[in-house]
Amino acid sequence: MVYTLLAYLMWGFFPAFFPLLLPAGPLEILAHRLVWCALFMVIVLLLIRGWGELRRAGLREWGWLALAGLLISVNWGIYVLAVNSGHVADAALGYFINPLLSIALGMLFLGERLRRWQVVSVIIAAAGVVWLAFLTGQPPYLAIGLALSFGFYGLIKKRVTVSAAASLTAEALAMTPVAVIYLVWLASRGESTFTSEGPGHTALLLLAGVVTAAPLFFFGAGAKKIPLATVGMLQYITPTMQMLWALFVTHEYLSASRWIGYIIIWIAVAVYLADLLNFRRTRRPA
Repeated sequence: MVYTLLAYLMWGFFPAFFPLLLPAGPLEILAHRLVWCALFMVIVLLLIRGWGELRRAGLREWGWLALAGLLISVNWGIYVLAVNSGHVADAALGYFINPLLSIALGMLFLGERLRRWQVVSVIIAAAGVVWLAFLTGQPPYLAIGLALSFGFYGLIKKRVTVSAAASLTAEALAMTPVAVIYLVWLASRGESTFTSEGPGHTALLLLAGVVTAAPLFFFGAGAKKIPLATVGMLQYITPTMQMLWALFVTHEYLSASRWIGYIIIWIAVAVYLADLLNFRRTRRPA
């Protein structure tokens, strides 16, 4: 749970980082994230001597890892587009929807079951999400795209058998050829910002690889050890931080109807966490 909490706290600060990469466009930022994340993880895997896991992985395992790489790439692209176009609140909504999807996927594909108060919390959260998505007058296209891509990414991470470091390396490597081709094409058209905006901009694009890899590493380590339902409910930390950023930093307007939806979801999270703490206390041996 500590690993998962660290991942969500790091993701909560992402709205502060990606606007620093402007004037690079969302696709260029995504491509740099993939390339430098892959390079960083290759170095990490060399240092910890973890290549044996990937050499022993079969074709089926590599297929799951490649699919995970595709899903997280789609998620990154949508997120950067939302944040750098002034839609941080929409990005937050996507990650408010995702926990419910994670819980549903855990029940459908992994046979996970919920206790009574956990079911109550999910029903409350579902009501809040329905309110936010459909009763505030804003079509949640970006939010739904974020929720679907990350929800299924989390499901696949539960199925892969390699370590978090090896999995993240394989995911980034699977998508790197496409990213490199795009960056070369962008440079050939004179539209790349990698070297045209000064050394500070170049350094930030390089740093995007580490910023990308760190929370994903912690998420991969944590998601394998706790139920997908718990992974999902803990995720509300990230959109809450992002919503506060949208409110106090980027000064996005949040209507009263949105506030109602957020409060409903926070009540659901409180119910879920209270049940989790109570369950652990009652299971503790005398």
